[in-house]
Amino acid sequence: MKTFTEVIEYLYARLPMFTRDGASAINPDVDKTLLLCEALGNPHKKFKSIHIAGTNGKGSSSHMLASVLAASGYKTGLYTSPHLVDFRERIRLDGAMIPQQQVVDFVNKHQALIEEIQPSFFEVTVALAFDYFANEKVDIAVIEVGLGGRLDSTNIISPELCLISNIGMDHMNVLGDTLEEIAGEKAGIIKANTPVVISEKQADLQHVFIEKAAAMQAELTFATDVLELVRADRTTEGLQVEVLNKATQEKQQWLCDLTGTYQQKNILGVLTSTQKLKELGYVLPDEKVAYGLSHVQESTGLRGRWQTLQKSPWVICDTGHNEDGIKEVLKNLQILNFQKLHIIFGAMKDKDLSHILPLLPKNAQYYFAAPDMPRAMPADQLKQLASGFDLKGNHYESIEQAFDAALQQYQENDLIFVGGSTFVVAELLTNRF
Repeated sequence: MKTFTEVIEYLYARLPMFTRDGASAINPDVDKTLLLCEALGNPHKKFKSIHIAGTNGKGSSSHMLASVLAASGYKTGLYTSPHLVDFRERIRLDGAMIPQQQVVDFVNKHQALIEEIQPSFFEVTVALAFDYFANEKVDIAVIEVGLGGRLDSTNIISPELCLISNIGMDHMNVLGDTLEEIAGEKAGIIKANTPVVISEKQADLQHVFIEKAAAMQAELTFATDVLELVRADRTTEGLQVEVLNKATQEKQQWLCDLTGTYQQKNILGVLTSTQKLKELGYVLPDEKVAYGLSHVQESTGLRGRWQTLQKSPWVICDTGHNEDGIKEVLKNLQILNFQKLHIIFGAMKDKDLSHILPLLPKNAQYYFAAPDMPRAMPADQLKQLASGFDLKGNHYESIEQAFDAALQQYQENDLIFVGGSTFVVAELLTNRF
C-alpha cells in the first residue's frame, strides 16, 4: 500500500470497527493489544503517561491536560478517539497530528502481524500511537480510554496518574445496566500505588472508587474535596472560572477557551491533576497552566465541544450523545437568546434513546438524519420514535440535506444546533466546515 488513503481504507475495511459495527467489534480483553505491542518491543513501557477515563468529559480533560503539559515545555503525546474529520486527529504530538507517512510506514511494515493477530481497528490504532510516542521519545503522553476502562486496549499502560471525569449512562450494552457497574469498569484503570483523581464526586458511586483505590493502594483524590468552583461566567474569550483551594482558602481565576458549561466540572479534575503532577516533580508554573487552559483548541486541535461553527446563520455543534451529555447541551441552550431553535439530530441504533428523547425541547423544529454508517439509526425510524415524545420535524437522506433544510427555514436571530451523536457533528464538519 503506497498512499495514506489506501492504508486507512485497508484499516477500515479489514478490521472490526466499533463506530461502524458496534459492540461486536470489541475484543473483551487486552490480549491482542499486548500481543501487538510485544511484537513492537513493548512501546507502552518506554514513555510516561496519564490515563483518562469517564463517561463524559474525558476527551475535553485529555486535551486540556495535554495543552497544559505542552505549554509547560514537555514534549507531549495525546491519544484520543474517535476522530471527527481526519484519522490522524487520534494521535498528536505537541498538538500536531501524526504525519501521514508515519501511518503508512507502520501499516506497511506490520501488515503481516496485523493479519496474523486479527486485532480490532482500535487495537491497531492504540499500538500505532504507543509505537509513535516511544519512537518520538515523548516526555509524557495523555491517553484517553476508548470505552469503559478495565478491558480497554489502552489499559496496558502504567501511568503516572489516572483521572476519571464522571460516570453516566452510556454503552450499557457493553459496560453494564447500572451506574455502579459502569463505575466499576471505569475504576478498572486504577493502578497499584498510582494517584487517581475523580473530577466529580457522585455520592452513590464514590464507594466504588474508594474500595478499588484501597485495594490497589492508590492515593485517591476527589477534585471537589480539594477545589470549589466559586463562580463561572461565559465571556467572548471563553469560560472564566473562579476556583477556591479549600486547604489554603486561596482563590484563583482561570480562563478556558472551551465554553461549554460542562467544562466547569472538567476543569476541577484537570487542576487537581496538575497539582498531583507537581507533587510528582513536574514543573507546571501557574502562568503556563493558564496559557494551556486558554489555548486548548489552538494547542490540540479540539473541535466539536460546544463549538460555534458560524455566527450568521448562527450554528453551534456539540458531540454530547448520552443522557448526561444531552442534559449539558440543554443547559447551554437555556442561557442563549434566540427566536426559533432548529435541531439537526441523529443517533446510533444501539443507543437507549428512551432517556434522551424526553429531555429534548418540544418547541424546536427537528431535522432528523442518519450519519453515513451502518450503526446509525435510520432517519425515518428516529423521526417516528421522536414523534412519540412530541418532537416535530422531518427526516432527511443525509446530514447535509438536513442542514440545507434548516438553512432554508432559518430566519434572523434563530439558532441551528447540530448534535445527538459524535458522528452527526463529524459528518457536518467533514463536508461543510
